[in-house]
Amino acid sequence: MNGILYLEDGNFFCGKLMGKKANSEGEIVFTTAMTGYQETLTDPSYCNQIVTFTYPLIGNYGINKEDMESIKPHLAGVVIKDLCQHPSNYRNEVSFDQYLKDCNITGIYGIDTRKLTKIIRNKGTMKAKIKRSDQVEENIKFDNMAVTKDNWVKQVTTNAPYVIPGSKYKLVLVDLGCKQSLITSLAKQGANLVVVPVGTKAEEILSYNPDGVVFSNGPGDPKTISEVTETVKKLAEKHLPILGVCLGHQIIGLSFGLDSFKMKFGHRGINHPVKNLINGKVSITSQNHGYALKNENLPEDIEITHLNVNDDTIEGIKHKNLPIFSIQFHPEANPGPRDNKDLIQDFLFMLEKEKKNSDKG
Repeated sequence: MNGILYLEDGNFFCGKLMGKKANSEGEIVFTTAMTGYQETLTDPSYCNQIVTFTYPLIGNYGINKEDMESIKPHLAGVVIKDLCQHPSNYRNEVSFDQYLKDCNITGIYGIDTRKLTKIIRNKGTMKAKIKRSDQVEENIKFDNMAVTKDNWVKQVTTNAPYVIPGSKYKLVLVDLGCKQSLITSLAKQGANLVVVPVGTKAEEILSYNPDGVVFSNGPGDPKTISEVTETVKKLAEKHLPILGVCLGHQIIGLSFGLDSFKMKFGHRGINHPVKNLINGKVSITSQNHGYALKNENLPEDIEITHLNVNDDTIEGIKHKNLPIFSIQFHPEANPGPRDNKDLIQDFLFMLEKEKKNSDKG
């Protein structure tokens, strides 16, 4: 079935529908990742977004059970150039097209994704709609789409607390739209994880008597979940070790007086160079975010630890007096490079140190 992708700026692209083959709408973005399309599909940070894959051939190794980052996709649609109809891989269990159908996700292929990406880079992310060619309206309207102001985190967070047993550390993970790979990485280090919803108050988090708290990645504008910044402030008063990842990083920044802003087209992909200002090391990172912390009016007790090599946006901060640090990128990768897996270990070392100091006290 034929379909049309309409952009808010008036551009449109004709192609063929895949997946659900129904009308869809969302904020259109692009990812530069050359592999890991299944992880991208199931990353909750893409909630309500129509994702354009810049890599031309998608679906060639199919979909499997092991590479899911969440139970289901939360994105609004998919745009690709070439769809592989006959995947070939020993782990393949279902095709890309069939997976979209099963999850009620609309996609469109046969699109000039290079041209589309250039438009997004030049004009920024914008509202978009995928329409069936037999249901096209004369005047496509985008006024009723509030795709950038809604609280998307509430759509992807866990409904209730749950526990992943471990024997070494007790961590509370505040689920802002957490990827499964972050949970797996912490669990592999022996953490006893208590995963809690976004609205969990500091008092409830402290009632679990955790050794540390992790604020996860997730979708949307950090300012739509301002209640979480209050939670961070209360936990910080207890000198509790805290790690923030992606959206969690922005929340920690806001908690200590930094401001955030919406980026023109964001960082989405697995090839973003980041410089560690402490040791001078440059690493390649996996990222997925449309907001960042402003590099201005820096509070005296906050130190910038990482900067993006391409645009100098803040990629990491730490508190000078408290056991708190955060990073804008994904230390567990999945998909992507493994350059930064030691950052999870760094957090656990910090946690262990604080625990020993507390025991001495």
